[in-house]
Amino acid sequence: MQHYPCHMSFKPIRPLFKALLLAPLALLLTGCSSVSGLGFEEGLSSVNDISLSLWQGAWIAGAVVGVITLVLILWPAVFHRAKVGQSEFPKQTQYNIPVEIAYTLIPFVIVAVLFYYTAVKQTEIVEKSSNYTHEIKVEGFQWSWQFSYPEAGPKAVATGTPASPPTLYVPIGQKVRYTINSNDVVHGFWIPAFMIQMQNLPGVTNYLEFTANKLGTYPGRCNILCGRNHAQMLFTVKVVTLAEYKAYLETLKASQA
Repeated sequence: MQHYPCHMSFKPIRPLFKALLLAPLALLLTGCSSVSGLGFEEGLSSVNDISLSLWQGAWIAGAVVGVITLVLILWPAVFHRAKVGQSEFPKQTQYNIPVEIAYTLIPFVIVAVLFYYTAVKQTEIVEKSSNYTHEIKVEGFQWSWQFSYPEAGPKAVATGTPASPPTLYVPIGQKVRYTINSNDVVHGFWIPAFMIQMQNLPGVTNYLEFTANKLGTYPGRCNILCGRNHAQMLFTVKVVTLAEYKAYLETLKASQA
């Protein structure tokens, strides 16, 4: 039986490593505009329009780092294996200062860039203004939600229960300020499709302002562990026309009369 040196069988793998190295570059050169939303839809809300590019950029950066790291791990394992019959211990290199500096600076630069863009986007998202059209009060409690609509009076209130989650009605194309509170423990007001979350803090009032841009129904939930029935803290966001929104407020007032 004829035997072949082990290193010869790995030569066909070289094109695979070249492909792995070039894949991130090819992705970038195709243009970021064609990158998938990676689970999120563009244009659902004003927050999506701000956050989506950051979300995509973070995934692209992670993919590039992941591919490069994989290549650095597999390259020596495949192409620098001991040759058949080799008895000498490979040359060892210690304290390669340029390489160690590079390994320190590159992650620092990546983190610094992501931190900068995250801070810029976050500042834009949580910025408060005086040009909002409607206000909705969001109160979290163990274990459901209460939505109040001050513009329609004190009786325009919808309170849910774990068995009957409430619906948050939002007018399409209208900027809404959400006043967010809690009357017991910390909760998390989260609408995944809108790429937005804000904590409900006892004794502290938080604010969010955004515009819903697409009619439809979207799930919402508490995303902070708040007690035994945390998983039941659900609600539904229903984006409706302005006429439907006003009609809903009148229905709320009538039901509380």
